[in-house]
Amino acid sequence: MKRLYIVIIMITGLLLAKNQLKAQDTASTKGVEFTSIPATTPVVKSTGANKNSIHKQAEKKTIKAGGEHQKQQTLWAIFLAGVAGGLAALLMPCIFPMLPLTVSYFTKSVDKKGSAAGKAVLYGLSIIVIYVVLGLLVTVIFGADALNSLATNGVFNFLFFLLIVIFAASFLGAFEITLPNSWVNKMDQNSDKDGFAGLFFMAATLALVSFSCTGPIIGTLLVQAATTGALLGPAIGMFGFALALATPFVLFAMFPSWLKSLPKSGGWLNSVKVVLGFLELALSLKFLSNVDLAYHWHWFDREIFLVLWIVIFALMGFYLLGKLTFSHDSPLAHISVPRLFLAIIVLSFTMYMVPGLWGAPLKSISAFLPPQSTQDFDLSTIGSANTNQSNSNGMAGTKPHKYADIFDKPKGFNPYFDYDEGIAYAKKVHKPVMIDFTGHACVNCRKMEANVWPDKQVYQRINYDYVLIQLYVDDKTDLTPAEQITTPEGKQIKTVGNKWSYLQTSKFAANSQPFYVLLNPDTEEPLVPPQGADYDPVAYINYLDSGLKAYGQ
Repeated sequence: MKRLYIVIIMITGLLLAKNQLKAQDTASTKGVEFTSIPATTPVVKSTGANKNSIHKQAEKKTIKAGGEHQKQQTLWAIFLAGVAGGLAALLMPCIFPMLPLTVSYFTKSVDKKGSAAGKAVLYGLSIIVIYVVLGLLVTVIFGADALNSLATNGVFNFLFFLLIVIFAASFLGAFEITLPNSWVNKMDQNSDKDGFAGLFFMAATLALVSFSCTGPIIGTLLVQAATTGALLGPAIGMFGFALALATPFVLFAMFPSWLKSLPKSGGWLNSVKVVLGFLELALSLKFLSNVDLAYHWHWFDREIFLVLWIVIFALMGFYLLGKLTFSHDSPLAHISVPRLFLAIIVLSFTMYMVPGLWGAPLKSISAFLPPQSTQDFDLSTIGSANTNQSNSNGMAGTKPHKYADIFDKPKGFNPYFDYDEGIAYAKKVHKPVMIDFTGHACVNCRKMEANVWPDKQVYQRINYDYVLIQLYVDDKTDLTPAEQITTPEGKQIKTVGNKWSYLQTSKFAANSQPFYVLLNPDTEEPLVPPQGADYDPVAYINYLDSGLKAYGQ
């Protein structure tokens, strides 16, 4: 009972942390290779005769935007995901049995009172140092610009998809990912040294020996942290991971009597690995979806994504019920009550997703899914008041919008996808502009469009009181030769995503998505300070109303 209760807590925490980790990537850089924009007026060299909006906007003064709060949220989400990953790693078969053995070593190898706790603290600090250095190495090796570009780079996203599938297969028992034995033996020999050096090498030995269990978790965490674009993301993620992993060793060394309350090792540890394998497999599909959206392949639309998730979580539920077993599983004589409860949760979540195949919004997971506009068969559009109104009110003009053939419109809205075209229409109808800097891989953007924008009053404000312009900063569609330019820093702007990401950084000094700018079309200056995602419809309405008030004045 107790051991599987721990498993339930671990799985729930991991799901929540991964949700936060996914959500935070909207506070990151989603375009390709953002460049720092100097405060002075830049000179932009055109490679063609046509002068586009970037030329004009680069000459505008830089508007300071409040993105610091989003960056803090990003790092906190990465840290919490690291903590969840560390707790999950602690319950792996490679680490959990070592907990009482290591603590026993500390308590039996000292004579002075308090020395066991002191050694355990140094041991825990060594674990933290090892993993934080690993996170820093990721940043140093790839660099800040490369981390920024990873989020929507098609090749990297596809490689990440394959990498996480390999991690999932490892957890499901197909093979073990191990490091060379010579590394382990070398560290183990050095662990015999006295003082801090010995403890450090003991921690390094633990990291190497347990790599077959922790490697997939660490790899997934580093991939997620790196693709957020946050410079310190990998290091922060590894700090959270190491802190959660090291803390139990320290606490049990301080209070050895607690070891009696630990559940015994057994087949349940392998069950934890398999469940995490299913979760890894589900997570990998998001990377494949990012590539599909950025390149407009439309091979991996919403219903395909949902079908795969439904099958994966259904198989997880059957596994928890003992109806699906793997060769390395221990015989399951009976189903414990906690395991049954966890199976009920997983299978209920599976059933929750089924109506999504016919267009149900599935708001709790909308941030993970491809846009609802990619759904081929959507019953929810039939008789939809919002959709019918947006198509008939003509508030965004009847002429086909530029790029409308390649971008998916949010359900019920008819945005412009080109800055100049949207500004021109706003001037014509004398309405303020709402710019939505967004991205295909931006999960918070999808969450806003699915959970906040459908609110009746929010919908009314955006569709009737503003001219909506959506600018995708991570799109891979090539610009015409006349539109391609070179920035003063020598960066080539060749795609639609490059164009709008440069506009965002040069004019608004921000590179986070979603990023909402309420603009006066006549002056092309913000009416109120721009802001990011806000999941409270009331607060979001107040923000939209503040822009209307400023425009009226």
